[in-house]
Amino acid sequence: MKNSRRRFIKNIAGSSAAIVLGGLGAGFTPKSYRKIMGANDRIKVAVIGANGRGSGMAATFANQANTEVIYVCDVEEKARQKGINAVVKAGKDAPKGENDFRKMLVDKNVDATYIATPDHWHAPATIICCAAGKHVYCEKPLSHNPHEGELSIAAARKYDRIVQMGSQRRSWKLLTEGINELKGGAIGKVHLVKTWYTNSRKSIGIGKQVPVPAGLDYDLWQGPAPRLPYKDNVIPYNWHWFWHWGTGEALNNGTHEIDVARWGLGIDYPLRVNSTGGRYFFKDDWQPPDTQLITFDCADATVLWEGRSCSPYKVEGLDRGVLFYGEKGTMLTGHDGYTIYDEKGTVLKDIKSNAVIDARNTSSPNEDLDGVHVANFLESIRLSKRPNADVEIGFKSTLWVQLGNIAQRVGHTVNIDGSNGHIVGDNEAMKLWTRSYEPGWEPNV
Repeated sequence: MKNSRRRFIKNIAGSSAAIVLGGLGAGFTPKSYRKIMGANDRIKVAVIGANGRGSGMAATFANQANTEVIYVCDVEEKARQKGINAVVKAGKDAPKGENDFRKMLVDKNVDATYIATPDHWHAPATIICCAAGKHVYCEKPLSHNPHEGELSIAAARKYDRIVQMGSQRRSWKLLTEGINELKGGAIGKVHLVKTWYTNSRKSIGIGKQVPVPAGLDYDLWQGPAPRLPYKDNVIPYNWHWFWHWGTGEALNNGTHEIDVARWGLGIDYPLRVNSTGGRYFFKDDWQPPDTQLITFDCADATVLWEGRSCSPYKVEGLDRGVLFYGEKGTMLTGHDGYTIYDEKGTVLKDIKSNAVIDARNTSSPNEDLDGVHVANFLESIRLSKRPNADVEIGFKSTLWVQLGNIAQRVGHTVNIDGSNGHIVGDNEAMKLWTRSYEPGWEPNV
């Protein structure tokens, strides 16, 4: 029985696109798909991954106008129920629970999916959902590795789906105003951008191999990742700190700040990337740096990302933020708003939001600010337009910090083709452009 279940899972993984598209019918077109959404453009959503952020965002989706969460999918029974409860607590009807998200893709009532799985599932799930005719809101990072990011773009374009990455700052009104001022020359040409993230994370210890807990489908949790035995210090959150499934603090949080820096500079790709740092604070199973400084050399500017997972001292009074240094002044962006200073440090404009943001909250720093990004995704579906954090924008910002991690892991500066973001003349670094997969689970478009 166990082996037959695994064969079923692997078979559906390899043929999910055909199964789902067959369910929608051969006459599928964007126009006919819009009709499926029903009266008043009501959008029906399936949440994939409900432990932590997923459950909070399930409620955020459920609270959007003309939107209904009809599925909560998670490989762990307790997490699945947590997501269902979050929707009910929001005053909505209880969605159906599902273990394997691919099973609900054959339901033509599902218009869109929200993905809050571990990183190694982000791109494979996005690709499968696009192939099934579903629009996708995927949490950052867009992918576990650059190759998967390229596949995500290919899937979104091939199947004509809206794909939004969860870099919600792209939809924050005041921050957008600040970026527009920056681009309008408020501080002159920018040559340096400093970004940072801080936290006070504790040791994850040394994991012990133990039986898989009841209610967890560990085989499906691993999905596309080569199989490893279950250990007691990985799930539900510490997978972030293992290269096998996660991408470290640089992508877990740095993706946000680098996206703002890239947005403000209007730069697609850097030319050289270097990273220094290490796992300094504890001797445990944590693999990526807990202290990291990534330097991105661009044609006319340098961008820095400072990550301190275990050292919470704030910079400019902020636990995370972005500082643009221009020829005529400086602009600080943090919790939604922005401050513009002249060359002498005198405040010229100070625009503050009344939003209370907990930047270290892994579930939701601020539900209202998450909501505006979700609203942009839903509006983009209804109007058939690119969202604020379209898949290509998400790919580029994710790639920057992926390149930082690649430079860190190979131990030297990585040269980049500024026209496409590809690594130049470095076979060692290119080995990390993709990853190995569990046989039969390789993503493709």
